[in-house]
Amino acid sequence: RRSKMKIFTGIVVSTKMAKTATVAVERVVVHPLYKKRFKRVKKYHVHDDIGAKVGQKVKFAASKPMSKLKKWKILEVIK
Repeated sequence: RRSKMKIFTGIVVSTKMAKTATVAVERVVVHPLYKKRFKRVKKYHVHDDIGAKVGQKVKFAASKPMSKLKKWKILEVIK
């Protein structure tokens, strides 16, 4: 059985906060009328126990809320 946990992959953009990383997730969207493909970027505040560096690709998942904006946790560093 598959778990319903949301898992995203993104690139660490900032690590200036204590135990928090800002991760940018990029997705491709198709315009409903004109069918043009374009990129959308959303940033997430992610709890960082591992100590990821800026520029690293990370996999993160939903977790219990740790602050007002922090509801995600880094699972692993890819590459």
